Amino acid sequence: MQNIENIIFDYGNVIFMIDFARAHKAFTDLGIKDVAKIFAHTEQNALFDDFDMGKITAAQFRDGIRDITGKSHLTDEQINDAWNSLLIGVPPGRHELLLQVKSRYNTFLLSNNNEIHYRYIMDYLKKEHALEDNKGFFIKDYYSHLLGMRKPNADIFDYVLQTHQLIPERTLFIDDSPQHLVTAERLGIQTALLTAPDTLEELLKRKNLI
Repeated sequence: MQNIENIIFDYGNVIFMIDFARAHKAFTDLGIKDVAKIFAHTEQNALFDDFDMGKITAAQFRDGIRDITGKSHLTDEQINDAWNSLLIGVPPGRHELLLQVKSRYNTFLLSNNNEIHYRYIMDYLKKEHALEDNKGFFIKDYYSHLLGMRKPNADIFDYVLQTHQLIPERTLFIDDSPQHLVTAERLGIQTALLTAPDTLEELLKRKNLI
């Protein structure tokens, strides 16, 4: 890739590894049927979208889970544990790679996130990596639930571009969700899809960015 000045990173399965199958199993183990119909990588119930955009609180999200599943007996802890079960962690060397990239490009984080996952991740970073947050790896880290916007909607991309006066054609967006890349491409942003078994380091090397 040529003329890249800025790189916008997704978080899940780009930097922080996640496994949707684990969450599906955890919710299924709670007795919830047809989990894939309410939550999946490419599509999900509006409850999850609202949670990602901070339109509802964690308590309202948990009540929503009880409502749509008909499982009023589920405790807050059970729901939190099932919801957080998809979160795995940051692979060795990934943080060091981000610092390497930041030394050469303007880097940003753009994550669809929510109150429950965000709290878990921040606690994980403190316990496992002695970090307060992700701020040190980027010029700015953005989380959907704090912005009130989420991918793949264009407004969240426009916000980052305009806030930092980024030229779309000189900006690369890396994500593991094809539907998010479609929006970015429509805005003129260069994109790269990252899916297993590919890794962020391998992708960046192939594109001669490190």
